[in-house]
Amino acid sequence: MLRVITKYLKKFWLGMICVVALLYGQAQCELALPDYMSDIVSTGIQSSGIEHGVPEIISKETMDKVTIFMSDDEKTLVSDSYRYTNSSESKKLPYEISDKVLKNGVYVLKDSDKVESKKLEDAFSAPLLLVSGIDSAIKGDQATTDENMKKMMESLPAGVDPYMVMKSMPQKEIQEMRNSITEKLETYGSSSAGIAAASSVKSEYIKLGIDTGSIQTAYIWNVGLMMLTIALGGVLCAIIVGYFSSRIAAGVSRNMRKDTFEKVESFSSTEFNKFSTASLITRTTNDIQQIQMVLVMALRFVIYSPIMGVGAIIRVMDSDGSMIWIIASTVILLMLVISVLMAVVGPKFKSMQKLVDKLNLVMREQLSGMLVIRAFHNEEEESKRFEDANNNMRKTQLFTGRSMALMMPIIMLIMNGTSLLIIWVGSHQIDLGTMQVGDMMAYMQYAMQIIMSFMFIAMISIMIPRAGVAAKRVFEVLDTPLSIANPTTSEEPSGHGHIAFKDVSFRYPGAEEDVLTDINFEAHPGETTAFIGSTGSGKSTIINLVPRFFDVSGGSVEVDGVDVRKMTQHDLRDKIGLVPQKGQLFAGTIASNIKYSDENMSDERMKEAAEIAQATEFIDSKPEGYDTPIAQGGTNVSGGQKQRLSIARAIAKQPEIFIFDDSFSALDFKTDAKLREALNKLCAKTHSTMLVVAQRVSSIMHADQIIVLDEGRMVGKGTHSELLKNCPVYQEIAYSQLSKEELENE
Repeated sequence: MLRVITKYLKKFWLGMICVVALLYGQAQCELALPDYMSDIVSTGIQSSGIEHGVPEIISKETMDKVTIFMSDDEKTLVSDSYRYTNSSESKKLPYEISDKVLKNGVYVLKDSDKVESKKLEDAFSAPLLLVSGIDSAIKGDQATTDENMKKMMESLPAGVDPYMVMKSMPQKEIQEMRNSITEKLETYGSSSAGIAAASSVKSEYIKLGIDTGSIQTAYIWNVGLMMLTIALGGVLCAIIVGYFSSRIAAGVSRNMRKDTFEKVESFSSTEFNKFSTASLITRTTNDIQQIQMVLVMALRFVIYSPIMGVGAIIRVMDSDGSMIWIIASTVILLMLVISVLMAVVGPKFKSMQKLVDKLNLVMREQLSGMLVIRAFHNEEEESKRFEDANNNMRKTQLFTGRSMALMMPIIMLIMNGTSLLIIWVGSHQIDLGTMQVGDMMAYMQYAMQIIMSFMFIAMISIMIPRAGVAAKRVFEVLDTPLSIANPTTSEEPSGHGHIAFKDVSFRYPGAEEDVLTDINFEAHPGETTAFIGSTGSGKSTIINLVPRFFDVSGGSVEVDGVDVRKMTQHDLRDKIGLVPQKGQLFAGTIASNIKYSDENMSDERMKEAAEIAQATEFIDSKPEGYDTPIAQGGTNVSGGQKQRLSIARAIAKQPEIFIFDDSFSALDFKTDAKLREALNKLCAKTHSTMLVVAQRVSSIMHADQIIVLDEGRMVGKGTHSELLKNCPVYQEIAYSQLSKEELENE
């Protein structure tokens, strides 16, 4: 997979940058939501929308009481931060209050920076709580009065104002009272202390007649709208990431499929012997599809999960790290489960592609050999082969599918167990006052984000082995060294199809013996050179050496005086018109098959080629003529028609060299004779070289040169009459096919 990233993803670097940026934005949106949820619960609900312990407006009476418990520096800070106002300036107040309250005067908070706000909050938090406690004690509110405050109030004479007494108390005693409150707040933690301070501010607002319900509603709406905006931003980022990741993965698979196809096109017979057709089809389709799927998942989650996981851990540590052990334990347990699962399922994923290959191979063999299977009444055996391959794949897929299905309930059990544990531990901390409900809810969300991040990475890790096997199989094709490659510097041939075999020997890759030995002959333009011999004598092998489907093991094959290994494959094959032993047609029409070498070929040239190939008769009999559809492989035409169309395709190219590899075997004798006569006239006219491999002596009797092969060696070379006199092998072949009178008459 690393090679896929480095080789193919670099073409999509701009999209990758966009994906990373959008994933970072999506992660930040997701990470921000728990904090806002905590604010709604802690501030919006518990603190009635009051965000901090600094009152925006405070009555003169309360301010006088609060300043009793402040130091001189704090009094100066408060004096600089607030302005005194009365009823004549009521329109400038942050909240609507009654004229009755305004008559006594209020203090309104000026604009201040964050440093001053923090200092003000420290200055107000303890004094406000003290004033709130004393006021509750004066009113006789037993539920909200502190025990120490009760004792102090009971010690005072009846009717005495406690604030007047405190003003006359030494500053040291005042500071001790304040320190006791401060220490108590510190034991609660910052969040609980903030809520306590906000409650004191709320009490002051109620005393001033301010509608705290509207403050709470406005705060919840504002934070809720902010959450909605952030959530929509995260959704938008996710949609765009999905779009870009899909385009990148599809582009990578497109380029990889294109490279694989082009590489297969450059394969010689040596490489095709290494890879089966079924395997190449699987590698080009299913394997690349696996890579594409994992690449989409990787782009969306492999980058996103670490950002989310690390961000959530940082926020958890910043908020309250007392329960980090729960997350750590969960992650360890989760990784343990996934590691066991990967160890069990991983090997099965690796074997999956081979099973797909096997199934494709069996299916392809049965489809292509259906007639043979029926002819030998072997349907039951072939059904068993298919059933075995199908069952092996089914068992493997069921095992992997069930294992993956088992993983999700286990992970959900771990996640829900983690939530319960966080609630259990968090509830005790809430009871002690060291944590708020909103903080616990945010902690649960962060914990789920951390666990989900690890889960996504683990799921990708499970998918990567199969994609890794697929990538290895694809790159096995792409990295296969070509046994036949173009030379670094090519030579330009000068001539018109002259062919020379000089001391040629050849053996197939991995073979122990040569299949051709000491082959020497020349084929001249305007002449026909024929090859004949028993089955396996090397006729087709010689033919395959000319277009360089194989390279010689020894000696050289020259075309127009240039070794074919020193010519580019395009230049060499541009000179050749090949009709293979097995006629191959392509899906399309008769016209598209004949015009295969040049789609812009004129209709006159196409019809002339069809006439020479003796195909006009059956083409004209078709209702649609040259526009008659041809099925893939030419399955809707007969063997003889298929061979004639293949011959017409080669003739239409007007090459310098014609190669007919036993291309007349499916033709009847009459059509064969007419075709040979027309070809001889064509070669005389175009001065083309003709190489013919034949099984029938009657097809090559009039050749200018006949080469007789036996077990890979030339045992005769000459005309028909010459070989009948001096070549026993040719004589044996000829007399086995024709009578002596027929041979002599010819």
